[in-house]
Amino acid sequence: MLTVGDKLPSFNLKAVPPGQPKNPSEAFVDLTDKSYKGKWLVLFAWPKDFTFVCPTEIAAFGKLNGEFADRDTQVLGLSTDSEFVHLAWKRDHEDLRDLPFPMLADVKRELSASLGILHKDEGVDLRATFVVDPEGVIRHVSVNDLSVGRNPQETLRILDALQTDELCPCNWKQGEEVLKVA
Repeated sequence: MLTVGDKLPSFNLKAVPPGQPKNPSEAFVDLTDKSYKGKWLVLFAWPKDFTFVCPTEIAAFGKLNGEFADRDTQVLGLSTDSEFVHLAWKRDHEDLRDLPFPMLADVKRELSASLGILHKDEGVDLRATFVVDPEGVIRHVSVNDLSVGRNPQETLRILDALQTDELCPCNWKQGEEVLKVA
């Protein structure tokens, strides 16, 4: 698995864009690792669409999307499901209908394999989160078991700490004092 200090791999994937498409030609877009050049990225992966834990996390990231955007950060969701399955799930699940960030479709599993996040037995994405700086360097990685959802508020807290470029103590939150080296 890629870790802190590694570069985000190059990718070119189909995605379901934010919101609901007004016509079929707007249902899918192509996104690459260069699509949000100069921005921080929060790339989070989930195992499968139409499951139980995944939509709780995706909706929670969606609710915080404005806060991530305020920090010049683009949220990207990822799974090995196709863009058609993503679109059907968005239309079917009330909490996902107006999702404000793209859902990447890694059907060939190329990005997931490059990141090292494919479950050894199931062949689906692990519940992984990557925070990537504007230069494409991974600055934070976390992975949860398939059965345990992550905390998007914690991802936001970590992003805040990384963006200070200072020493941040345990449980540090934006606006609190950072550590000073004597």
